[in-house]
Order: sequence, then C-alpha cells, then structure tokens
Amino acid sequence: MELCPITGKALEDWYVRELSEAFPPNERKPLPDIRALMAAGRYEVWGLFEGDTLLGYATLWMEPTDKSCILLDYLGVTAARRNGGLGGRIVRMLAEQLEGKSLLLIEAERPVEGDDPAENAIRQRRLAFYERCGFVPAYDMATCGMRFTTFLPYLPQDLTPVMALHRAIYGPERTDVKVPLGPDEAPPGPPAWMKEGE
Repeated sequence: MELCPITGKALEDWYVRELSEAFPPNERKPLPDIRALMAAGRYEVWGLFEGDTLLGYATLWMEPTDKSCILLDYLGVTAARRNGGLGGRIVRMLAEQLEGKSLLLIEAERPVEGDDPAENAIRQRRLAFYERCGFVPAYDMATCGMRFTTFLPYLPQDLTPVMALHRAIYGPERTDVKVPLGPDEAPPGPPAWMKEGE
C-alpha cells in the first residue's frame, strides 16, 4: 500500500465516486474550488492505493508560503474497505510523511448539546479515533458554523504561530473561521457555499 497524489482525470473520478458518496453536499467543497486551490499550490489530494485500486484518500490544505502546518481537510475510505483500520493507517502514514517538515493539523467536530444523539455519537467516535491515532487535542476552533477540536501529533511549546497559520490556511475571505475559539464563544455562521448546498 502506498500514498500517491490524485490529479488530472482521476481527480474528477475521485470527487464523483468517493467524496460525493461519503459527504453530503453542504459538507464538500465544489470541485472547481478544489481545482483552484490545487492550482494555487494550496491543496493536495492523496490516495491510498494497493496496485491500481484506491482504498482510501486524504486531502491536505496549506498556506503556500509557509507549509510548516498542513490541515487534513477530508479523510475517507472506500465503501468496501470501511471499518478495517485503513483510516487510521492513512493518518499515521501522512504524519510520518510530514514529520520534520510540517505539523499535521486535524479538526474534529465537537458534539452539540441538544443535537441528534446519533450524530453526536459519531462526533464522539471521531474525537476518540484521532486520539487512538496518537494525536493530542490542542485547542478549539470554528468553521462551517460548528465548533471543532484541533488535534496535533504533539503539543508544541508555543501554539500561537500554529494557530495563526491554521487561520491563514483558510484565507481572509472565510468569515466563518475563528482560531482559536474560546470555551464560551459561539461559532460564526456557516460560509455561503454551505448555505447553497442545503
């Protein structure tokens, strides 16, 4: 098994067959936006392959002038391979690939008081999943109208530059992003593209 970039025609196939199957419309970036980010050197799509067979994928988002922090944007495993440990393997492979070069940032949605119990159970499982992968909770942030915990492979002595770069990855036009988000702060509302996808 190896991680390889997904580009060209394979990118559209991945978007239609995998990302669109796994994520609802209001949670996925439009493909033209992903292509634009890739063209600007801000986004990479990686696939975990066994031969020519795609087993899972991860997308990475970065600030092109400073790649010392890179954000895991989407993580997924193909339908036939789910619940077999491949998600954890992808996360660990990415962390190893970036070690010594970039800090891998992971955002996991927090449970929401009064929300659907099944949805909150999924959120809780995701938080536990990243801890099992060896990542540590560092600070909360907001995006897409929700509160997230940011996980890191280790806690740096000073989180201030990490949080500044985390915010910069999203770009100044994203008014829905707040890094960090204080314990009593409410997240800003969702971005326009999420409202359009509802």
